[in-house]
Amino acid sequence: MRCFLILAATAVLFACGAPQAPTTTEQAPAPATQEHPVVNTAPAGDYTLDKAHGSLIVRMNHIGYSNFTARFTKWETNLHFDPSAPEGSIISVSIDPRSIASDNPPAGFIATMANEFLEAPKFPTITFQSTSVQRTGVNTARIMGNLTLHGVTKPVTLEARFNGGYPGMSLDPHARVGFSAHGTFKRSAFGISYGLPPPGTSMGVGDDVEVIVECEMSGPAWRPGPSDATTPQAQH
Repeated sequence: MRCFLILAATAVLFACGAPQAPTTTEQAPAPATQEHPVVNTAPAGDYTLDKAHGSLIVRMNHIGYSNFTARFTKWETNLHFDPSAPEGSIISVSIDPRSIASDNPPAGFIATMANEFLEAPKFPTITFQSTSVQRTGVNTARIMGNLTLHGVTKPVTLEARFNGGYPGMSLDPHARVGFSAHGTFKRSAFGISYGLPPPGTSMGVGDDVEVIVECEMSGPAWRPGPSDATTPQAQH
C-alpha cells in the first residue's frame, strides 16, 4: 500500500515562496506466513473411516439463487498411509447413493435425488480409487483418482489437507489421523443430465458438483510405551 502525505504551503498574495514538494512514505509489505508441519505421531499402516467423525457433502447451484447442499450418510474409506512417504498413500472410497440426504426435504425429494439424478437402483455403488498422490505443501497433497458414478468412470482430482495424527491411547486404543479434501467435477460427464438448466439459463440444477470431505480415520492398535504421560487426551 502506498500512502502519500502531501504538505503544501499556502501562497500569500504576491509572495514568491514556492510550495514544498510532496513527501512519499512507503509501507513495507508484511512477510509471508510460513506454514509448519502439523503434529503427527501416528504410525504407518492401514486406516478406516471413523463414521462418527466423517462427512461427505456435495453442493450444486440451484436456479442461480443458492448452492444446494446434500450429503451421503453411508460411505466407507480405506487408506494405506505412511507419514514418511505420503506419496505412496492409497485411498479407496465406496458410497451408497441411496443414502443421499438433505435438510428439510419435501415429500418425495430424497427419492428424486436417489432415483432420478443418481439412478441408484441401476447403479447401486459410487466408488473412488486413487491412482497417484502428489505433495503440494508441508500439509497438503493433490489426490488423483478414478471416480465411478452412474456407471461411468472418469478421472477426478481432490485437493487434500493432512490435519495431523496420534498413535492411540488407553481410552482410544487405535492410531488416528485426520484429513480434509475438496474437488469439483461435471455431472454431465458421468451421464447425469436430469435437471440441467436449458442453454443460456440457470433455471435448473447446475452441472458443476462440489465435493467436500472431512474425515478422521482409525488405524493400527495402540502399543503403549514406558510412559503415557505425554499421550493426548481423548476427545469426542
